[in-house]
Amino acid sequence: MLTKQSISGTLRKTLLLKVIAKAQPSREDVDTVIELTAGKVVGALQAQSMTFYLIEGSNIIFKHIYYSPSLWADDPDKEKEFAEKQENLLKLKLPLGTGVVGKVIESGIPAFFSKSKEGSAQMHSMAKATGFDVTSMVTVPLKANKIIGAIQVLNKEPSAPTKEFRRPDLKVLLEVAEYSAPLIQRMIDPKYEINDTETARFIAKYTDNELITSEDEINIDENLISAVGDAIIRRERIFPYKRLSPSSIAALMQNPLDYPRLEAFNTATEMYVEEVAVAPTSLIDKLIKKFFAEDPKKDEGPEAGTDMADIADVIGAEYDADGSIDGGLSDDDLGDEESAPIIQLANRVIEDAYISGASDIHIEPQENNLIVRYRIDGVCSEKLRLPSAVAGAMVARLKVMSELDIAERRIPQDGRIVFKKYTKKNIDIDLRVAIGPMNFGEKVCMRILDKSKSALPITALGFSQENLTRYRVCIEQPYGMLLHCGPTGSGKSMTLFSALREIASPDINIHTAEDPIEYTIPGINQMQMHKQIGLTFAAALRCYLRMDPDIILVGEIRDEETAAIAIEAALTGHLLLSTLHTNDAPSTVARLSDMGIEPFMISASLLVVCAQRLMRRVCKNCKMQYIPEGNEKEIIEKAIGWSGEIFKANDSGCPACGGVGYKGRTGIHELMTNNEELTKGINIKAETAVLKRIAMRTDMKTLHQDSMLKVKEGMSTMVEALSNVPPDMITADGE
Repeated sequence: MLTKQSISGTLRKTLLLKVIAKAQPSREDVDTVIELTAGKVVGALQAQSMTFYLIEGSNIIFKHIYYSPSLWADDPDKEKEFAEKQENLLKLKLPLGTGVVGKVIESGIPAFFSKSKEGSAQMHSMAKATGFDVTSMVTVPLKANKIIGAIQVLNKEPSAPTKEFRRPDLKVLLEVAEYSAPLIQRMIDPKYEINDTETARFIAKYTDNELITSEDEINIDENLISAVGDAIIRRERIFPYKRLSPSSIAALMQNPLDYPRLEAFNTATEMYVEEVAVAPTSLIDKLIKKFFAEDPKKDEGPEAGTDMADIADVIGAEYDADGSIDGGLSDDDLGDEESAPIIQLANRVIEDAYISGASDIHIEPQENNLIVRYRIDGVCSEKLRLPSAVAGAMVARLKVMSELDIAERRIPQDGRIVFKKYTKKNIDIDLRVAIGPMNFGEKVCMRILDKSKSALPITALGFSQENLTRYRVCIEQPYGMLLHCGPTGSGKSMTLFSALREIASPDINIHTAEDPIEYTIPGINQMQMHKQIGLTFAAALRCYLRMDPDIILVGEIRDEETAAIAIEAALTGHLLLSTLHTNDAPSTVARLSDMGIEPFMISASLLVVCAQRLMRRVCKNCKMQYIPEGNEKEIIEKAIGWSGEIFKANDSGCPACGGVGYKGRTGIHELMTNNEELTKGINIKAETAVLKRIAMRTDMKTLHQDSMLKVKEGMSTMVEALSNVPPDMITADGE
């Protein structure tokens, strides 16, 4: 495309996140870096043409070419000529030493001349090569520890204040080449290393932010650091150092374009980061260590600020091999839920899980140990082992925090921890607690509900373009029922709230009934359920129907009473959103029928059923490409009628994914929208298999098919897709 280059926020963000996240950037990132550099050059110099050259073996290659639309104005034939010229030059290779560029690369000395000063001979020669009249030119070398290429600009834009390039333009281009070259060389030469200060310098230049490389360059407000707390600073990697006003601050960041971190920091601290300075990773680590390091004098036991592992060591060290107390701490210290070590350990487990990005914490008593596991990106991993003798006090402490009966150990209990009551740190989370008796004691499972998080945009949930278009049509309907189904932790609530966030406006009255309230969205009315006092989903629904609602969200349809009222609401002019626990979209009809809802009521009210799962994303940094064979090839061909190169996870991983091979998750969806044929099937009480065939014939992509599309697009792997959803047993044609 011969359109003017610009450094868009998205492009900047994509590049800079890659720079920070990748320990070893690959060659595939070179194009992105060069595109960004080209945009910077064109914007800063108002150049009419720009060419990026790189050395490849004994040749010079044209890596990136930019032509301004002003070269062809409104002449489509001329535009086509430039497009063809660009395409041909990108295939061309010049021997080293050829022309002006060759001399600049060979000598390392910039070339700078203009028609008004040097005369027309040089310009005439360049005009023949470029196909347009050249009035001025600047060429500078790209040099890191060696020269790797050159950047050349030709002519000022007709709209520029000056008609030719001048010495300040040469200085700007030299500066861009100077801080771009090390990063580009790092990407094309795996042996070349660039320190984090150089990376920070590159980021600062491209974002036009101040660069801070030493603590001496800033005056740090220690009271501000203390007010924010280490948990938020460690999690978001944003180091506040100066208060600008009662509600705004200045802070250090590795990447000032990492908007999700900024938003999370602003929400968690209720402080707006008004000024951002770029700092190397090492400086931020050094400052965190300095201000939140352990006090060496505190060696008598675990205190606030001590690491979870250290507290565990203090407790574990008091037991010998058979689990008996060895001294130091008394039986009361480790058996009392209010003892300092147990309190500190419980707090640190929760804080550490939150900072690690865990969704759930599992505390599991075994015969000889108490095991603590976190679920991160949908996968459980062991975090800590403690002596089994600690289990009773640990569970009792969590019951105290959940306001549950510590004496009752025979039956399951459910509760909620408002963690802000138990920590001085600025961590505003709630935990949904489930406790159940196991063979070696009581197990505790805690779901982390982060109040600082808001629902993601609907475009960030993994919907395919086709599904997203169909889903948006459904949520804009004035009435009907929209259901999401899937197991616990499959992203149902997030999707529903993302939908509400998209359609919420001052002229729409939205009410939600939730248990618990997970996401807070401005402008909507949210109600927390309390079963103990009779405030159930059904009771909330009855209440809402008298409150003139336009849209009602019910956390979950669990029983016939709730289902009946939900159907009634959907049939009487309200848009009703809710969740249900079924395996796929078509089986939702059978589930509602089992609850006692008449088929004609279901077909009349149902707009769409969306079944979903969360599937791990393969790490972009270390994923490995291969051609599937045998069973894998058959599976993907049968699902989506395609075969080709796909990706698998690297078993050893990389620093970006923590050695796992996967990083983050994406949604896979099965969208069954109601239609005339499906309505007939529901009304005659057709089996689930029949309804599925009807839905597939009317453009429904199954969960398996959507997962295979994610594999095709390189977002995930075949192993991950099949571990989430097995291949379809039913096809659209019934074979």
